[in-house]
Amino acid sequence: MKTSNDYRKRLAAMRPNIYMGGKPVGRDHPAFQPGINTLALTFDLVDSPEYSEVLTAKSHLTGEKINRFTHIHQSADDLLKKQELTRCLCLKSGRCIQRCMGIDAMNALSVVTREMDDALGTEYHRRFLDYLRFFQESDLVGNAAQTDVKGDRSLRPHQQADPDLYLRVVEKRPEGIVVRGAKAHNSIAAYADELLVIPTRALTPEEEEWAVAFAIPADAPGIKLISVPHTHRQRKVIKAPVEEYGTMHAFTVFDDVFVPWERVFMCGEAKFAGRLAALFATYHRHSYTGCKPAMSDIFTGATALVAEYNGIGKASHVRDKLADLVAVGELVYAAGIAAGVKGSRSSSGTYIPDVIYTNVGRYHAEVNIYHEYETLADIAGGLAATLPMEEDFYNPETRPYLEKYIMRKADVPAEYQHRCYRLIENLICSSTGAAAQISGIHGGGSPVMEKIAIMGRYDLEARKRVAKYLAGIPGGEDGENGGLS
Repeated sequence: MKTSNDYRKRLAAMRPNIYMGGKPVGRDHPAFQPGINTLALTFDLVDSPEYSEVLTAKSHLTGEKINRFTHIHQSADDLLKKQELTRCLCLKSGRCIQRCMGIDAMNALSVVTREMDDALGTEYHRRFLDYLRFFQESDLVGNAAQTDVKGDRSLRPHQQADPDLYLRVVEKRPEGIVVRGAKAHNSIAAYADELLVIPTRALTPEEEEWAVAFAIPADAPGIKLISVPHTHRQRKVIKAPVEEYGTMHAFTVFDDVFVPWERVFMCGEAKFAGRLAALFATYHRHSYTGCKPAMSDIFTGATALVAEYNGIGKASHVRDKLADLVAVGELVYAAGIAAGVKGSRSSSGTYIPDVIYTNVGRYHAEVNIYHEYETLADIAGGLAATLPMEEDFYNPETRPYLEKYIMRKADVPAEYQHRCYRLIENLICSSTGAAAQISGIHGGGSPVMEKIAIMGRYDLEARKRVAKYLAGIPGGEDGENGGLS
């Protein structure tokens, strides 16, 4: 396994292909460091007694000890440990741990490449396993580049005025393929080692050129990462762990990028594009059942703390609101546990979380996101939005006034009051907090997509047979499971 220093050295050696604020920037730009610090946790904690059991695994290929963020799930226990790991590390960084998307894409590829080989006689799975060995041995950070820009949403890929609005293959060569297009919302692309590119939707037989999946170094020729960072306002005096970590997103352009065949895992198999897109979504939504409860933990803790400092910690309406926060967070986590326990093994040996429980968990996470922000804002009051700037708390002329008038409970020092509200400002009244609200809804798929996934797999006919049985209507079933499977 590699260290965070190894990871940083890899980034430093990469070709400069990032654009931000109207100019090219390097991976050493200060705006990227909080995100890099977040990823560094996944390397630095592998030997920690507190995290090593969940952060490491044994490779099913080599038998070697590897980082779990490079592991292909072999059991329900692997899924549960990934979920637990995600929750633990998100509490450490105060935000998304970011490395889950890469391994979620890798697990989806491990399943679908084997299914294509079984059905079509291709050799994608062998290629994938060769790449997986490299991925694990190098302890790489992968970015899942899935979402196409899509153009006119009422039109399919082959109907768009510009065919490049969905990433596609524009040329096949003896040594590889050439792709053109763009992927949006690519978290961590600016400081990932590799881009794992997969389809965004189901495709029809006439859309073979858009049915493509591959892995490519994030600095490959022709790739341009147009990036926007999401970091907290840098503190000058009251340093705190929350400010050390951040994230970013990129608009990733593929300007006739060459991909060698050994890194191509789908090329024209339109029938399997939807399967790969949906399976990545399943794995990634299962990861959300780890990270979203962690964010609920943080919001619950911040709400309880500010209520205590304001002297209303034991008020019944506050306890009631806290109970709502706890209920949602733990319900989402419980759905993730159920998804792991009820998971199934694919033909490749890779374990897949249960689709219904996974999507139920993710659905409840996203439809409740604004309620969490509302609850914290309600209990904290307006000061989160009007908190004076940090420098004013340390200006000799204004400091005495702020220390006097920020006080609430007499036994809580003014500095603690200040720190508490500075955290709340970070969570709900900052550019980072605003971006987190949007990603809380749309990351891993919008709510309607979870509903589609749930209803696509839920056996409604079996429930109707139960109703018929109880009503005495012919065609009903009883049996020990009520006619349900």
